[in-house]
Amino acid sequence: MHKTAFIVVLSAALVAQPALARKKEKVEYAPTFSEPLPVPAAPNGSIFQIASGYSPLTSGARAAMVGDIITIALVERTQATKSNSADTSRDGSISLTPPATGPLNLFKPTDIGSGGNNAFKGSGTAAQSNALSGELTVTIAKVYPNGTLLVRGEKALTLNRGDEFMQISGLVRQADISSDNRVLSTRVADAKIIYTGKGEIARASGQGWLQRFFTRISPF
Repeated sequence: MHKTAFIVVLSAALVAQPALARKKEKVEYAPTFSEPLPVPAAPNGSIFQIASGYSPLTSGARAAMVGDIITIALVERTQATKSNSADTSRDGSISLTPPATGPLNLFKPTDIGSGGNNAFKGSGTAAQSNALSGELTVTIAKVYPNGTLLVRGEKALTLNRGDEFMQISGLVRQADISSDNRVLSTRVADAKIIYTGKGEIARASGQGWLQRFFTRISPF
């Protein structure tokens, strides 16, 4: 009875583990809302009172505070190629001619001789390319003292054959933000871009659990 209860608890824990992981991932990319402005200080006689959240007229409506919205333009494109080749060869021979007369005349010249050769030729090539385009709108999660912005967010699409998730986080300079609050993904430092999906299409494109098992242990 105790063994059965242990198996049930273990199965429940294994089932709940992915859900907890998804929940933690959801919180990491959750939107950040703007903080309430502090109560302004009592007037000190100055005509212009500088309060928190002030931005100069030259910056317009450019995002610069926690909770502001920025659109990331995904223009990722990488391509890498590598090739190598090697070709080596070596030939060698040796021969010995014994005296034709005398006490050392023990072998015929045709009985003594050796030779060998060694050759190797190999080549290898590798190529990889990736491309990702689109747009993803995120929020500012933190503003560092030097003005760098920590942005993060996600987008979830529910289609008729599955779900798609796109998540991004990274650091953005205020100078790289355009007047319409857009920034290229190539300008995002320490960028983490995740594009995943689940559903029928995702399951059909993956190996089964038994095939994955034999793939791992196969020596070939």
